[in-house]
Amino acid sequence: MLTVRVKNLEIGNGKPKIMGIINVSPESFYKDSISVGEKLLSDRAIKMEEDGADIIDIGGMSTAPYLNTLISIDKEVERLRSAINAIKNVCRIPVSIDTCRADVAKTLIEMGIDLVNDVTGLKYDGKMKTIISSSGLPVIIGAYGNRSIAYKSGNISETIDILQESIQLATQSGISEDKLIIDPLIGFFRMVGNNPFFTKISHENWYERDIGIISNLKNLSILSKPICISVSRKSFIGHLFGLTAIERLIPSIITQVICLQNGTDIIRTHDVKETKVAIELLDRFSKPPSSMSS
Repeated sequence: MLTVRVKNLEIGNGKPKIMGIINVSPESFYKDSISVGEKLLSDRAIKMEEDGADIIDIGGMSTAPYLNTLISIDKEVERLRSAINAIKNVCRIPVSIDTCRADVAKTLIEMGIDLVNDVTGLKYDGKMKTIISSSGLPVIIGAYGNRSIAYKSGNISETIDILQESIQLATQSGISEDKLIIDPLIGFFRMVGNNPFFTKISHENWYERDIGIISNLKNLSILSKPICISVSRKSFIGHLFGLTAIERLIPSIITQVICLQNGTDIIRTHDVKETKVAIELLDRFSKPPSSMSS
């Protein structure tokens, strides 16, 4: 597998990384992830770095499929610009932006971000691939299907095909293979949605698809790319157990551990400290026990 460098980080070297989520979008589904105002943003970023985050991912517009959250490009830029200014002043770790719009990405790239996280895999905005290519930055490409197709289930085979389309788009646009990180997109395969950022499926509920993807993550190794995954506080957990977003911490951490065991390289999470503990525990239990002295 090719490794990907994000600033001073090497992704895909067998040591999982933590991406902490900070949202400046009041409409985001998990309200405790939202920070607005320079002091609050700075404090949140400092805390995440202290808790063990390797990257901070900033979102200016929620793309949750079940929400009607479209805002103007100017508003998304305004939100992200203020967040980048506040966070880069206090953080030494790489900063990523979560956007699928090229004009937004271009503005923030000029401000010195280190990574673009595009849940639509360079497909929503036709200019995005050119912006990424000219910047030389790495990009996370999400599994985002053709809008004119209703996929059967979004299972691991269909997801691999969808990701391969984005990889081909990237390489044809001059984006190097060692700049690509893949994300199978938990929560984004739905029968219906309220925005254009989901992939339509016809024969399976989203929570069944998500469980199937997590169970079969190792199959993504065929693409030879580092894997980023975000299961933190996601709706499939809420649906299965009747839990609100605030109640989903424990099942989120358990699911993240399963993802790590199945080959994930970046865990994108709202809960950095707890995820760091889980990763360290998993590492300790994975090592052979030392011989006991008699």
